[in-house]
Amino acid sequence: MRKWNFSAGPAAIPEEVLLEAQNEMLEWQGSGMSVMEMSHRSEEYMTLADKARQDLIDLLEIPSNYQVLFLQGGATLQFSMMPMNFGSNKVTDYLLTGSWSKKAVNEAKNLTSVNIVASSEESNFNHVPNEGDWNCSSDAAYLHYVANETIQGNALHAPPASNAPLIADMSSVILSEPIDVSKFSMIYAGAQKNIGPAGLTICIIQDEFLDLASTELPGMLQYAKHADADSMFNTPPTFAWYLSGKVFAWLKGNGGLNSMGKINNLKARKLYDFIDGSNLYSNPVAIENRSIMNIPFLLANSDLDSIFLQESKSAGLLNLKGHRSVGGMRASVYNATPPEAIDALINFMGDFETKHG
Repeated sequence: MRKWNFSAGPAAIPEEVLLEAQNEMLEWQGSGMSVMEMSHRSEEYMTLADKARQDLIDLLEIPSNYQVLFLQGGATLQFSMMPMNFGSNKVTDYLLTGSWSKKAVNEAKNLTSVNIVASSEESNFNHVPNEGDWNCSSDAAYLHYVANETIQGNALHAPPASNAPLIADMSSVILSEPIDVSKFSMIYAGAQKNIGPAGLTICIIQDEFLDLASTELPGMLQYAKHADADSMFNTPPTFAWYLSGKVFAWLKGNGGLNSMGKINNLKARKLYDFIDGSNLYSNPVAIENRSIMNIPFLLANSDLDSIFLQESKSAGLLNLKGHRSVGGMRASVYNATPPEAIDALINFMGDFETKHG
């Protein structure tokens, strides 16, 4: 029996999508074989790959002057590929707001000169520094930020103003609500949260910015090589691409990102309101920077943590343990986590507080 999955990633996938994939597991649309057995250059596979790419373009309203790449290596590889391709001899600007932006900074420091424009590390990444206080370089190769920090649960909900090309890691927030792609030179996202299964990374790169990329790197590390080959420079993660395409179609069939954004904001608000009204639970993030995707919460008595996790699992609520670096609990409520799951979590938390609070 399936239960409510609050994992931060790999995360829940819409049940409708999983059932469709189950029906096609042995044979895809009369082809005589599974998608996992197809050549990535076959007519059958190219048909589904092109549809997936177009559905993603439609969902995000990606302008025609952008390349949409389906790559391997996870978002973590982009921490190195970005400075390799675009770092050149200029300084690169980074906003430091959590564990993932810190990893990006550390990788970039191995490859280019890094300027940290602002940091909230001293306050355990419980907010995003006010944009007016950032110390941006006058001629940076790019400004990089993480739109949503999965571990700490803080987010920058609108793209910052930037004179430099703007790059965003949107791994844990992409497709959760509409975004204006035209404000970015590059967006990248690991798939295993709102897109599909692990093993796939989406990169959306403006043509003008791509023209600045290095051509002196090994082919697999050049964004331009992947763009020229329509993401078929090598064998892509074919099954992850296929299943992600089903998620894109599911999103389009459920009202697109405007509809999803309303649902996600309502889900998050409901859980935050419950936490704020509780005597047992608390959220450490500044209200204006609270994530709508990853909601951490602490129990007033940490001795109850193990009991909470044991009883929540027995109640059919999975993967609520917070990241080991911050402790406490975390509910990741991506697109595939329905409002009913939030209701079930709140009901459990209320009963638990009555019993143990």
